[in-house]
Amino acid sequence: MKTKSSEGRFAYEGLDRVIHERARLSVLTSLIANPKGLTFNDLKQLCSLTDGNLSRHLRVLENAKLIEIVKGHDKNRPLTVCRITSNGRKRYLEYLTTLEQVVRDAAKAGKDEALPHLLRRLAISPA
Repeated sequence: MKTKSSEGRFAYEGLDRVIHERARLSVLTSLIANPKGLTFNDLKQLCSLTDGNLSRHLRVLENAKLIEIVKGHDKNRPLTVCRITSNGRKRYLEYLTTLEQVVRDAAKAGKDEALPHLLRRLAISPA
């Protein structure tokens, strides 16, 4: 039975779809931990991504104004540096707040033994 106060209780609207993709979450976490920015190659290594995959995710994050990309040169070699924007930092922290709520809700379910009961039901249900 739904009550008005429980409606949408587990909708988690703060799980930003731009951030909630594994590679983009990895990129943003790397950049928030390195506020001065990281080079393309450092990000590629830290996030275990290919050049093409990282480029695609960086475009999404840049279009969403979560990061800025600065292209330049270092000793006549091209250099791309990525930094999280203030908007990106704000949205990332809001996202983490929502994830914390997900964890609290799951922990409460486990504490109330609703989760173990559900898992037992699933284990004995016919496939």
